[in-house]
Amino acid sequence: MKKYYLAVDIGASSGRHMLSSIEDGKMTLEEVYRFSNGMDNKDGVLCWNVERLFKEIVSGLKKCTELGKIPVSVAIDTWGVDYVLLDDQNNILGDVVGYRDKRTEGMDDEVYKVVSQEELYKRTGIQKMIFNTVYQLMAVKKQHPEYMEKATSLLMMPDYFHFLLTGVKKMEYTNATTGQLINPKTNDWDYELIDMLGYKKELFVPVSMPGEVVGEFTPEIQKEVGFNAKVVLPGTHDTASAVLAVPTNKDHALYISSGTWSLMGVERKEADCSEKSMKANFTNEGGYDHRYRYLKNIMGLWMIQSVKKEFKDDLSFATICEMASKESITSIVDCNDDAFLAPDSMIAAVQDFCRNTNQPVPESVGEIAAVIYNSLAKCYSDTIKEIEDITGIEYDTVYVVGGGANAGYLNELTAKYTGRKVSAGPTEATAIGNITVQMLADGVFKDLAEARTAIGNSFDIKKY
Repeated sequence: MKKYYLAVDIGASSGRHMLSSIEDGKMTLEEVYRFSNGMDNKDGVLCWNVERLFKEIVSGLKKCTELGKIPVSVAIDTWGVDYVLLDDQNNILGDVVGYRDKRTEGMDDEVYKVVSQEELYKRTGIQKMIFNTVYQLMAVKKQHPEYMEKATSLLMMPDYFHFLLTGVKKMEYTNATTGQLINPKTNDWDYELIDMLGYKKELFVPVSMPGEVVGEFTPEIQKEVGFNAKVVLPGTHDTASAVLAVPTNKDHALYISSGTWSLMGVERKEADCSEKSMKANFTNEGGYDHRYRYLKNIMGLWMIQSVKKEFKDDLSFATICEMASKESITSIVDCNDDAFLAPDSMIAAVQDFCRNTNQPVPESVGEIAAVIYNSLAKCYSDTIKEIEDITGIEYDTVYVVGGGANAGYLNELTAKYTGRKVSAGPTEATAIGNITVQMLADGVFKDLAEARTAIGNSFDIKKY
């Protein structure tokens, strides 16, 4: 009898339920349900509607029942850094504020009154991003101390959804590391740091690793969806799952997990918490089997996604790429500039940057897209040089996984700017990585090397 495994992969703009099984030695992948996502503006605060998201999770599980394809296990991954605070009745305290909200402005200075930026990096190895959980919690402490007082537990987003399915609270390692509160030597919370910052230590249960079983569906969920299944921890941070699906067993493979964000880096066996690494703004996020995702966050396709919404015509990404490829504008913007994090108008932000740096200002759809795509490729090239300088290793291939692997024009530019070969695919890397952990936990693969070989043989990979 065929075994199915279900990945619920929720990104910043959409979520989907992906079923997989093994057929003729290859992994199959089938999308069975899709839903939209996005932050709601609630009285000027950007929030996640977690109640609606969980209803969508349940709806996707019901779809499996309708199809007669019942998974033996289920695992959920999301973005990082965001969380819920729960009281002693497991009610959410306040709004579930999203990482793009401005509440963390100035919270870095509040944190640095207690621990310097240099010491914080030395203790955690995580790059400074103003929306990291460490700064979000400082915002709660300063702006809503009553929530901190009433809170009895904290769960990262996927951990909260797993809790709703099973009634069991676990904190998964890869997502927890994104918050800048995990010690990379102990691979657990830095409870001393948490205490220093005045956050309640009892909120942070010890972390669990990908592959661990959370539990089974509660009787209520079983009744609603029509079946029972194990809930298994994947790499609950979407990038951790995506990196796991990089289709090579090369040591030190260089990858870009390309989606809303472009996460560019290498896998390493030890964290680099040096001053040089901090100044280059690299991060040591947790990965499968205590590997470290040594990478840099680059603004990524968020910029193209944002301008697409502003264009008068409803254009496909393929059309936008084609229009961009015909332009000759030479302007380059700094994709990591804060101006592009959450502007009211991404088009205006790009134009203002070009204007303020005395470069030609893009006007047409093609010109605006060309500036963004060329700027991303230039940023990739600069980042490779930084990685090679820090690691002392030269890389001949860039492995692009995730939705951005479909962006042929960007892949061509990446090969051009970096002077490296580009291997693009699989595009559904996050879901594949999520499912791979479930299969490893179930004994389908003996180890990660065997799994990655299977991934390379199962999905389309394009070369540039």
